[in-house]
Amino acid sequence: MSQGERSTRDRLLDAFETLLVTAGSRAATLDAVAAEAEVSKGGLLYHFHSKDELVEGMLTRLREQGEADVAKMRTAKKGPVEFYLATSVNTGSNFDRALVAAGRIAQENDSRASAALADLREGWFTVLREHLGDESLARTIQLIGDGLYFDDTTGLTEKNALKHVRAVLKRLDVL
Repeated sequence: MSQGERSTRDRLLDAFETLLVTAGSRAATLDAVAAEAEVSKGGLLYHFHSKDELVEGMLTRLREQGEADVAKMRTAKKGPVEFYLATSVNTGSNFDRALVAAGRIAQENDSRASAALADLREGWFTVLREHLGDESLARTIQLIGDGLYFDDTTGLTEKNALKHVRAVLKRLDVL
């Protein structure tokens, strides 16, 4: 579905996430979200009566995206570990934008966003633990993925980081 075919509700959530990522929470006002989505303020208020409802909608959609990601991880041809590591970079996807936006909200001590992010991490961890049969190894791989994502989203990217991680995990017979 192209951007033009996306529902008004999704366009509003996309706009809200984009503003959170690019300008921060203070700039993500109802007026700014409506303008970014090219929707009237009345159109926004039809779907979301407040910024709080936008946050709720964003987090609901993030959870849905996370469930789909976990399902892909479970059935990945190269296995869950490779899938997790390969997707531990910001690809510019809608899911990546939603993760960064939720992180911005969580930084404001919003327990809903923190809980949604924790649930996502637990979903990924569960798949890693089930696949590896080793809680400590699963947690270590998750932390490596966290580090890769942090480096990538903060512009500190080491271009060979994933290559190095794969080399070490192959020596440990994990990949």
